[in-house]
Amino acid sequence: MLKKNDAQGHSVHPATASLHAGFRSDPTTKAVCVPIYQNTAYELDGDLAKIADIYNVKEDGYTYTRIINPTTRALETRFAAVDNAADCLAVASGQAATFIALANLCSGQPGDNIVAAPFLYGNTWNLLHNTFRRFGIETRTAANSEPAEFEKHVDDRTICLFGECVSNPILDPLPVRSLAEIGRKRGIPVVVDNTTTPLVCRPSNLGAAMATYSATKYICGHGTTLGGLISDYGSFPFQKYPDRFPLFSAPDEAHGGILWHQAVQEVNDLGKSAALLKARMTWLRDTGPCASPFNSFQLLQGLETLHLRMRQHCENAEIVADMLNNHPKVVRVIHPSHFTGRKRELADDLFDKRYGYGAMLMFEVKDAASGRALIENVEMIYHVSNVGDARTLITHPVSTTHTTVPREKRMAAGINDGTIRLCVGLEHADDIIRDLERALSAVN
Repeated sequence: MLKKNDAQGHSVHPATASLHAGFRSDPTTKAVCVPIYQNTAYELDGDLAKIADIYNVKEDGYTYTRIINPTTRALETRFAAVDNAADCLAVASGQAATFIALANLCSGQPGDNIVAAPFLYGNTWNLLHNTFRRFGIETRTAANSEPAEFEKHVDDRTICLFGECVSNPILDPLPVRSLAEIGRKRGIPVVVDNTTTPLVCRPSNLGAAMATYSATKYICGHGTTLGGLISDYGSFPFQKYPDRFPLFSAPDEAHGGILWHQAVQEVNDLGKSAALLKARMTWLRDTGPCASPFNSFQLLQGLETLHLRMRQHCENAEIVADMLNNHPKVVRVIHPSHFTGRKRELADDLFDKRYGYGAMLMFEVKDAASGRALIENVEMIYHVSNVGDARTLITHPVSTTHTTVPREKRMAAGINDGTIRLCVGLEHADDIIRDLERALSAVN
């Protein structure tokens, strides 16, 4: 939970880092909030040789907001401190974060592959199995979340093991620590999507090499702002595996034949992660999904209260899960606080119990008609397909997100006709329960 990141090298808690890391005050006005640098370009002032060094990644500096921006850089530095990361890269959305984090690992030669968890967010599944396939990157799906099933698919061209800390929407826990052991043995990084459990799950403590976040969700917290974050924990030695990751040790033609392991030693502010320096100067530069400075400012505001909100989200979710578990019209409830056996062991390893077990839960009513009746009778709770809002959000996947998925595939993924996804918000738990009870009374 502690990270050395203040000016004196003292250890500070994420709650403190979320307010202070990466920015003290504006040097001109002494304003204590990070300014919104809503601009695109920066005056290239002074020695042209020095300016050339900035472009050649031999010196820190600002060139163009598609690559780096002061407001966004403050967000990156601050979140790196909160997430116990070496450095962080901010992008336009969570999807962009996943794309860049994984594409950045590819060699550019046929044969690269990703071994992925069986349960993934739908758009992530499409990115891996369709879009990446068209780029020549194969995704192999583990049969289940057992580590041995991942290892079965590994070969000498596997570029990462990938999954969500707990899958959206069926809450299957990922054995991150065991996957990291396989990764260390085989020379493969583990990349975790930690969107639904920031702070609740600490990927750096479990051996993950990197994590991705849709900052649109809990980090923002208010349903107002798109953004994505990639954390590099600095633990994976890419240069040690030149056959698997040649662009991390050999010259990279995408940036003039640069050697990233050398370049990272020549810069100061951007010198904490060769992987993210490469991602910034090639993938972010070339594909363009940069974070808006205004969005970065709003995400900084959300980050300031993340530690408080996640505790309350988790506390409310456990109260609501207990109520639903005892309701006669609810067939079953899925929430990590209710796991038993092997899944409970995984949950206890994944989650920091000082926060809780996450804010998302699933429950089932008897059939699709019951699910629709429930949704149509909520009053306070919002019927939307987003997650991670301050408000409680509900959806019936069969009628919305999974309406085009063949029934047999949907059922195989654990989404039944009466499945309901609930993302528990910050309202008083009594009011959330009252609204659910009223809606359940309309179910036959």
